[in-house]
Amino acid sequence: MKEFKDTIQKYLQERAAEDILFAPRLANPKKSIDECCRYILGEARKRGTSVVMSDTEVFGMAVHYYDEENIEVGKVPVGSSVSSSHKVELTEEEKNAARQAAIKRLTEEQYRSLKKRPAKKKVDESVQQMSLF
Repeated sequence: MKEFKDTIQKYLQERAAEDILFAPRLANPKKSIDECCRYILGEARKRGTSVVMSDTEVFGMAVHYYDEENIEVGKVPVGSSVSSSHKVELTEEEKNAARQAAIKRLTEEQYRSLKKRPAKKKVDESVQQMSLF
């Protein structure tokens, strides 16, 4: 959710820098980025349970939130998740930590698979002779 919020905030700040009429609306003390994100999620929820929206639609809703004075912000249900198509930049430390964690996980999985060797099947030693009569 933080990445979603940061992406929206970055877009709105860029828009305010380009559009002098939008800048005062973004600075409105009655509006907040958290409430803006809740508004977007609420509007998406009204469209359906699993919604895919383009960046243009999401950014349009964010601008609409700041343009309107009296806008109703619904509650976001617990368990709502957001996935963004924007690239996340990781530092070298974060990359190394993720790499080490992946190597450790792989090592543990390989160790478990070697340890869980299938038991040998018991051979049925009792031979039954068929009756001829």
